[in-house]
Amino acid sequence: MNPNQTVEDESHPYITSASRRIQLLSLHLTPPPPSQPSPQLNMLICAKAANKLEVDKVSLSTYMRGKNRDIQEKIIEFFESRPDLQTPVGVSMNEHRELCMRQLVALVREAKIKPFRYIVDDPAKYFAITEAIGSIDVSLGIKLGVQFSLWGGSVLNLGTEKHRDKYFDGIDNLDYPGCFAMTELHHGSNVQGLQTRATFDPVTDEFIIDTPNDGAIKWWIGNAAVHGKFATVFAKLILPTHDSKKVSDMGVHAFIVPIRDLNTLQTLPGIEIHDCGHKVGLNGVDNGALRFRSVRIPRDNLLNRFGDVSRDGKYTSSLPTINKRFAAMLGELVGGRVGLAYASVGFLKISVTIAVRYSLLRQQFGPPEQPEVSILDYQSQQHKLMPMLASSYAFHFATHYLVQKYSEMKKMHDEQLVADVHALSAGLKAYVTSYTAKSLSTCREACGGHGYAAVNRFGSLRNDHDIFQTFEGDNTVLMQQVAADLLKQYKDKFQGGSLSVTWNYLRESMNTYLSQPNPIIARWESADHLRDPKFQLDAFRYRTSRLLQSVAARLRKHSKTLGSFGAWNRCLNHLLMLAEAHTESVILAKFIEAVHNCPDASSRAALKLVCDLYALDHIWNDIGTYRNVDYVAPNKAKAIHKLTEYLCFQVRNIAGELVDGFDLPASVTRAPIAMQSEAYAQYTHHIGF
Repeated sequence: MNPNQTVEDESHPYITSASRRIQLLSLHLTPPPPSQPSPQLNMLICAKAANKLEVDKVSLSTYMRGKNRDIQEKIIEFFESRPDLQTPVGVSMNEHRELCMRQLVALVREAKIKPFRYIVDDPAKYFAITEAIGSIDVSLGIKLGVQFSLWGGSVLNLGTEKHRDKYFDGIDNLDYPGCFAMTELHHGSNVQGLQTRATFDPVTDEFIIDTPNDGAIKWWIGNAAVHGKFATVFAKLILPTHDSKKVSDMGVHAFIVPIRDLNTLQTLPGIEIHDCGHKVGLNGVDNGALRFRSVRIPRDNLLNRFGDVSRDGKYTSSLPTINKRFAAMLGELVGGRVGLAYASVGFLKISVTIAVRYSLLRQQFGPPEQPEVSILDYQSQQHKLMPMLASSYAFHFATHYLVQKYSEMKKMHDEQLVADVHALSAGLKAYVTSYTAKSLSTCREACGGHGYAAVNRFGSLRNDHDIFQTFEGDNTVLMQQVAADLLKQYKDKFQGGSLSVTWNYLRESMNTYLSQPNPIIARWESADHLRDPKFQLDAFRYRTSRLLQSVAARLRKHSKTLGSFGAWNRCLNHLLMLAEAHTESVILAKFIEAVHNCPDASSRAALKLVCDLYALDHIWNDIGTYRNVDYVAPNKAKAIHKLTEYLCFQVRNIAGELVDGFDLPASVTRAPIAMQSEAYAQYTHHIGF
């Protein structure tokens, strides 16, 4: 039998079904001669050549980089010029801590980069600095954040003019390294449950800071174990009274407490400091535990923006209740969440860039007698990495929007804007850091055994980032805050109230939810329709509105028998799904807006392709929700799946240009497996070959 004869050959009318099966089997056993090109490979090459977008990488990177790229480049160039300040693989904990302090001092005093002065005046520049610093060493980025955003930020945001005058220069030039002592051994997320006490003594005009039990020990306090000289301590403010209770608890307030001698660094009387030791990651940050035994501080050390105590022990505040004062205090501290969401996107960009470049270089298997193909040509690898690449772009634009809103909040001090940024930062911090944590493991796996080598960075990136899901608010707790705010907005809507900016879409989409899905639109399956931003955003918002209405009904039902706390716990997973769906809607809206605003046509086309993949991949991953209510008919669901696969392949065709569009410096994505072939070949030298 001629091996080149196909089973469809109709020149032999007497071929039986049995002979057809034999013929098909022979084709498997006797493949075509090597001289003939593989039809699969030809199809792949033709598809790439015919459909690949031409992307202007310069225009794309210019659009992505933002206005603060110059200061980022200055930082990176400074550290590249200083080998003594670069963090080696396998550095010990103690060496890493001292190196991080030297790096921070060199940044401020030698490179003349002063992040602290941008905290209030130009938050976007501050976050750009932290992004660049985090790419040098994540521990350094966190140590910088503890010094300037947490310790320094608490003085600026919770204190008054007298505190800024006294402490600003020392914080700015690192003469006053400090800590942010909020978390306790028994209380992390529940800040109102903190047990540390600050009791006012009217005789001496002092506060007495005391740790009443082991559970009240301040724990995981950055900068405390080695370098900190001051701490902003969060404690219950206790005032003496003349009634039967004898004392009055005014709620949690912040106090400046010196913990070490400024010259000798010796621990001050009444202060106990313990080292929290080696951690999973971030071992360049010296986390410690603080215990206070009747430590006396001047009354002026109360950070008194939202509440003050007079010489005779009388309490005054412009805010009438403990809850309002507490909310105002936490509202001024959302910058940490904003910074973590922003920084987490940087982790995602770095890991995706390394994994994509490796996948383009790495070749495995292929058609018989043909060259091996890039592993990014495999559908499974594309489905691992291309939606992740799309999410990197989506998160980039969403977090830049968050920074913009946060900057407006710091200038305007509008109460509604503060509430909006609080909820938005909670949702984006929780969603982005959770996604990035999973993606770091996926990127490591996508690079096979080579991804396991420490020099290729996935291990350190994953370990250093892991805690992003916990500090500045546990992600599950933050998502509950988002859900609670949505429910409040939902209640206000039906009582005639106005909706805040981020939730305006609920007005229209809730009305849409209360009506049945349009059976005609539910069956539209053309690519133009599925790639229409209106269809995509409507689908996301419909899902959010449906979840909001259904969980509100469940809470009303269960509250009658379980009470409000029991009902909330019974519906908790439902509430978390609601918060996630809302956050995804905000992310997609900002992505669509960024595509529309892109001035360069080729970059806009590339971003549109990536945005479509982001949207349709999410719709397909939750297709059951849309099918259950007939929002999407079966034929439309199939069309979404097929188009998502096609978009995945199209994004793969420009994956190299897209990761170049992040415009990350070479030193940031340093990983031998992601470099050119000659550098890849040199990878073996560091282990002795």
